[in-house]
Amino acid sequence: MYELYQVGADSFYLQAPAKIGIFRLNETDVCLIDSGNDKNAGRKVRQILDGNGWQLTSIYNTHSNADHIGGNRYLQQQTNCRIYAPDIERDFINHPILEPAFLYGGFPCGDLRHKFLLAQESRAMLLTDNCLPEGLSSIKLAGHFFDMAGYRTKDDVVYLADCLSSRETLDKYQIGFIYDVGEYLNTLEHVKTMTAKMFVPAHAEPTDDISELAQMNIDKVLEIADKILNICKTPVTFEKLLQRLFDDYELRMNFEQYVLVGSTVRSYLSYLRDTERMDIQFYNNEMLWQSKENA
Repeated sequence: MYELYQVGADSFYLQAPAKIGIFRLNETDVCLIDSGNDKNAGRKVRQILDGNGWQLTSIYNTHSNADHIGGNRYLQQQTNCRIYAPDIERDFINHPILEPAFLYGGFPCGDLRHKFLLAQESRAMLLTDNCLPEGLSSIKLAGHFFDMAGYRTKDDVVYLADCLSSRETLDKYQIGFIYDVGEYLNTLEHVKTMTAKMFVPAHAEPTDDISELAQMNIDKVLEIADKILNICKTPVTFEKLLQRLFDDYELRMNFEQYVLVGSTVRSYLSYLRDTERMDIQFYNNEMLWQSKENA
């Protein structure tokens, strides 16, 4: 873990639970694309940078999930580096309690206030074209989270963040976290057509052809949407729907999975209702979801 791999003349990544990109700006200065999942990740990043004689100038976060920003605070304290993130993601980085609160739908109890969902606070500024160094451009990758971005380097390496998962991850977890299902599908369709010397997804192996994996992720999203519509042919509460999905996909419920998968299922329901394939009704003070006959 945390081995350094070179994928372009000035582009590297660290093998980590969520891959960390490194873009070399000159002989001594580098910037990071994300920072790892916690303070310990930040320490390991710092050791690798020091070992190569590199100075950290800035961190460009793809989005604000804790496993991508967990090293921010340590690295910023140690190097005084600048941190940039897109729009709403910046707000979540500056106020990380927002992530577990958003997922839970209220103030998160202690079971959810841990490093996987709640990173340490760091000082992030708004990502704009003007703050990007020469040779680095951002790519909108909406859907997985609010304003997620990827980055392309001048040597044609694309860091794709969490916009798709490996086959192994899809098989193991089945229902990956999605904030906006419609935008996520649009992003995957766009990514499927992209070309680059190398793609570096955060949770899949680097590849020079991303189209097959993108289609695999599209197919999984459509499969889950169809499954939800099938379950909801008979009116069902959200809790019963969630239980059925956990059972059908042989998932194990705990508090963390309840909020992550639960939030995602709500996003699927919003997507299906907005595309006029899902109805709601209220009966005996319960809200029931029912797929439309022609869905």
